[in-house]
Amino acid sequence: MAGLNEEDILLKNKIADRIKFLRANTGLSQSEFSKKYEIDRQILNRWESKNNKRGLTIYTIAKFCHLIGISLKDFFDFEA
Repeated sequence: MAGLNEEDILLKNKIADRIKFLRANTGLSQSEFSKKYEIDRQILNRWESKNNKRGLTIYTIAKFCHLIGISLKDFFDFEA
């Protein structure tokens, strides 16, 4: 499997930033968010990490959106 190209890396980083921003807007730390929504804190950390080489699937992004009560459209409808 080929690595991510520069454009893919930029998108991956925007997604990580968006997840971190939206999670922070809940007023919860990673630990608090993880406890509240019963997900492993390390997984949440990976979602927010720009060092994660794999990126996220649309299913993972949809799961996050469901947790915080927004649509995928709302998730992707932002200016970075």
